Amino acid sequence: MNVADAAKPRLTAKARLKWDAVRQKHLLLFPEGVLLLNQTAHDVLALCDGRRSVAEIVQTLAAQYRGAAIDADVKAILSRLAEKSFVAMDN
Repeated sequence: MNVADAAKPRLTAKARLKWDAVRQKHLLLFPEGVLLLNQTAHDVLALCDGRRSVAEIVQTLAAQYRGAAIDADVKAILSRLAEKSFVAMDN
């Protein structure tokens, strides 16, 4: 899936973020199960509020990760989760 810079990703109604204190991991919960998230995936999803564009998310995370080139990584995470219907791409 091609992720446009102007798209405004948001979690779908069936998905929500949660911190699991037992596992000390971030989770993405959905009706059929759970997905353990690494820190980068959590950081991306935490910014997916339907108001920020993909470009704004990349810019925020690049500053957080001290200028790292993360554009492709952010788009890959969003693409994979959009294909599973956990993230919607609003225009």
